[in-house]
Amino acid sequence: MKKNESLRVMTYNLRNNSDVPPNSWEERRGLIQALIQREKPDIIGTQEGLYPQVKDMEALLPEYGWVGLGRDGGSHGEFMTIYYRKDRFDIMEFNHFWLSDTPDQIGSTAWESACTRMATWVRLFDSETKQTFYHVNTHLDHQSEKARVNGAKLIIRKTEAFQANLPIILTGDFNTVAETETHQTFLREGQYIDTWHDANERINENLGTFNNFKDPSGGEGRIDWILHKGKITTSSVHIVDDQVDGRFPSDHFPLIANLQFHNHQ
Repeated sequence: MKKNESLRVMTYNLRNNSDVPPNSWEERRGLIQALIQREKPDIIGTQEGLYPQVKDMEALLPEYGWVGLGRDGGSHGEFMTIYYRKDRFDIMEFNHFWLSDTPDQIGSTAWESACTRMATWVRLFDSETKQTFYHVNTHLDHQSEKARVNGAKLIIRKTEAFQANLPIILTGDFNTVAETETHQTFLREGQYIDTWHDANERINENLGTFNNFKDPSGGEGRIDWILHKGKITTSSVHIVDDQVDGRFPSDHFPLIANLQFHNHQ
């Protein structure tokens, strides 16, 4: 298989810019830039970034374009930004929806969610593989399992309405470990596959993904996932556990999956 037929996908909760030194955004953004430029993902789903951070990332990573919207509308609130390599991908379509009973209503909430939750999605054309696919990026609620499960069901329903036969990649901070009801909803009801399960190789398999700026083990488990649906297979997944002089770039470790498309359209 030619090298350029692979797609390198990252999910990364950047942590918002509310922390004080030594974990302030001003001190961390260069670490995040170095990590991303070293790992060279083709597409990235980020969570939590506020508009000043989105603008910083645009300046720090000029090779990437982005799509996003604040979860409270416009530039307000956290973004579920999708970054993509400008030299490889064209955006064919994009939109956003809120995890609520009124998904088209900006800033809407439901299901005992502790705060506003949303998803951003794009349909991308890959000039290298000539493949068109969807990338969906989300951040589920941190308190309510009811909100997480209902959010999962909504994401499944929304993605079932996508153009048939096109692969779907779903990135996110799901705020719950694998094998919970939320995870099983995606796998059973949504027929999504967890890249962690179908990967031929798992790097840092023993780690979690929430380090909380202090735990090199990544905490209690894998709460950041990359799922897929359609004609895709996973060659490897990797939890990237950078610490630079004892400092963490974010309170989450990013997860990277190397995917391959099959049966090009």
